[in-house]
Amino acid sequence: MDLQLKGKSVIVTAGSKGLGKATALEYAREGAHVLIASRNEEQLQLAKKEIFQETRNENVDYAICDITDYDQIKNLVNTAVEKNGTVDILINNAGGPPAGRFEDMRDEDWQKSFELNLLSFIRLIREVLPYMQKQHSGRIINFASSSIKQPLDNLILSNTFRAGIVGLAKSLSQELAEHQILINTVGPGRIGTDRVAELDKIRAGQLEIPYEEHVENTEKKIPLQRYGTPEEFARMVVFLGSGANTYVTGQSFLVDGGMVKAL
Repeated sequence: MDLQLKGKSVIVTAGSKGLGKATALEYAREGAHVLIASRNEEQLQLAKKEIFQETRNENVDYAICDITDYDQIKNLVNTAVEKNGTVDILINNAGGPPAGRFEDMRDEDWQKSFELNLLSFIRLIREVLPYMQKQHSGRIINFASSSIKQPLDNLILSNTFRAGIVGLAKSLSQELAEHQILINTVGPGRIGTDRVAELDKIRAGQLEIPYEEHVENTEKKIPLQRYGTPEEFARMVVFLGSGANTYVTGQSFLVDGGMVKAL
């Protein structure tokens, strides 16, 4: 299958590690021009080096960007356009908000999570749209969580704002279709990332059991009996952002090994 990604301009936020880096790597494999962004320049430099070593794609670069800062978002998109001429594909990704129950959260926790996990996506989409509309094509993929289908215990902030991402994408799929811009949401289940390991350690502590025991118990609840890899998640994202996808928009997908039983 020809994914038609060679030379395409891709922005991947939170692209220095985890799911973001894995996604950037897979787009680079397909010959895309990839700009990764995060707040940590040292991690960005390392990610760029690792992606080049894996792919030999010289068209991978980085930009420092705090996606809770609108001016930095504007600079990020301008950088992509200066380097690659346009933006064909936007990968909206952000670190997860703190774990906790409703009574644990203060107003500032809600505000920070809103700005990081929903408003940043809105702003990034706003900035890339003129380029996608002008060329009458584009792909936007929002990273969310399996909580878009089934809320997760002790993650009230994530459950709330990830659902907002779905509503945003579904609404925009209707508004942007006339411009041939496709937008979809992808939710990871238990994928082997630092974020999941952090949450597993917290949960193991709450249950007062060893971390390894908690992971083993969790794997037993997954039909495929294991955590997924970032690469497995990234391949789904690459398809949705590719030229091979011409008719899928406004949809929400889980990459979770069959863990969530919701329809």
